[in-house]
Amino acid sequence: MPIDRSVIRVKAMLIAPSSDRTAHAVTLNPPTAENPAGYHRLIGGGVELGETAHEAVRREVDEELGAVVRDLALVSTVENIFRIDGVLGHEVVFLYSGRLDPQPVASGAVLTESDGSVVPVVWRPIDDGDEPLPLFPAAVVPWVQQLILR
Repeated sequence: MPIDRSVIRVKAMLIAPSSDRTAHAVTLNPPTAENPAGYHRLIGGGVELGETAHEAVRREVDEELGAVVRDLALVSTVENIFRIDGVLGHEVVFLYSGRLDPQPVASGAVLTESDGSVVPVVWRPIDDGDEPLPLFPAAVVPWVQQLILR
């Protein structure tokens, strides 16, 4: 079932650094009209009715990766207004930091979305100036470097 983008959605997403703090875990998403080479997105997902954002990020990581989040901390709240294949979307994202346990493997890691689709998980360099794929939500980019490089 396609995602209803006619409403503002509430999300909880995670900045999850590697143990050496040189990269962070993201999903590798397929091409869209706006991003023909694909794009990276933080791990996480929708907050369900009656659930806190804190509970949602833990649930999403467990359901999608089979991992737990250690040292979970709220970082900020950001808005994400975007288009996917020309369709407008709007999210309010509770942004967290924390360590994945276990961490995804260096190559071949995947997560399973609630609709059953399988999405690759990759390690995006913190120093991502040479990275051709954009990171979404775009408003998290300064937070990634600020949190991991401190």
